[in-house]
Amino acid sequence: YTSSSDLKAFERRLTEYIACLQPATGRWRMILIVVSVCTATGAWNWLIDPETQKVSFFTSLWNHPFFTISCITLIGLFFAGIHKRVVAPSIIAARCRTVLAEYNMSCDDTGKLILKPRPHVQ
Repeated sequence: YTSSSDLKAFERRLTEYIACLQPATGRWRMILIVVSVCTATGAWNWLIDPETQKVSFFTSLWNHPFFTISCITLIGLFFAGIHKRVVAPSIIAARCRTVLAEYNMSCDDTGKLILKPRPHVQ
């Protein structure tokens, strides 16, 4: 048995926490988009360069520092866990749904609680 004030306090804290993650998530998404576009642009320039086919792989990378640096940055971001940071609020909400299912509840992506009807036992 849980009082409604406890549920309201939990919901308030959950929505506050998810809302607090949103600005950082937005910044990480912008960083990922910018680095991805830079990598794609650099890759295109690297691939259409006729010299790329004539020289060794490492020489071609040396000749295209923009692509090389942006590619290394993108790989570094993934090793640093950017793929988890851009979806952090969704991960938190999904984990809460898993726990709340035990109590016949759920929550939306903003952290608002959803009370499900109790199953009727006959």
